Amino acid sequence: QVELVESGGGLVQAGGSLRLSCAASGRTLSSATIAWFRQAPGKERVFVVGINWSSGSTNYGDSVKGRFTISRDSAKNTVYLQMNSLKPEDTAVYYCAAKESRTIFVGQRFYNYWGQGTQVTVSS
Repeated sequence: QVELVESGGGLVQAGGSLRLSCAASGRTLSSATIAWFRQAPGKERVFVVGINWSSGSTNYGDSVKGRFTISRDSAKNTVYLQMNSLKPEDTAVYYCAAKESRTIFVGQRFYNYWGQGTQVTVSS
């Protein structure tokens, strides 16, 4: 079992930055993939970015490439999502998710563990 707790959401103006955190506890993450998904009102949950915990390899969704950066801190069992140059269309609930294999799939059905989500609102 893996428990995930997100934090760091909030309200920011367009062009601003936020950093989200996903603190993991429970089973070892050495063979895991951690990903961020987001869900805007009335829309489906979509993949944002994922990271392979052991290798650090990443996979970014096209809409956030060049603006968002995912990283991990093994000592703190925490994954971060640095979001820069935020746009109103980035407004969504952001979820942290984990799966117990190294492949960074973009489909949410592959992820076994989910956090409660954190709201990010970008005003224009």
